[in-house]
Amino acid sequence: MPTGKVKFYDEDKGFGFISSDDGQEVFLHASALPAGVTAVKPGMRLEFGIADGKRGAQALSVRVLDAPPSMVKLKRKPADDMAIIIEDLVKVLDGLGGNLRKGRYPDNAHSHKVAELMRRVADELDA
Repeated sequence: MPTGKVKFYDEDKGFGFISSDDGQEVFLHASALPAGVTAVKPGMRLEFGIADGKRGAQALSVRVLDAPPSMVKLKRKPADDMAIIIEDLVKVLDGLGGNLRKGRYPDNAHSHKVAELMRRVADELDA
């Protein structure tokens, strides 16, 4: 079976194109994707069958060979750096919790900064 890389795929429209290893451009429809796969990303390696469609080569029975590494994971902070950030976040939250126990909410500017910090840490851990 031929192999290639996803050149382009529009999940909303349900189609895209594969650049096969032999240089051919192959149409990819969502119906050719394997069960459970709703979209593919540029650079993903695929194995597929080819049929002649109305407008040229069309992929059939696609199988995902490997996905490119996530750009988010590649840009992740080192674990040692994240450990320091988490420790600092715990200190900030401890102070915030102490004030809340005394019946004092933080001002809006401080609470927004803490919320943004927590979102960024969560995004980094979720990558």
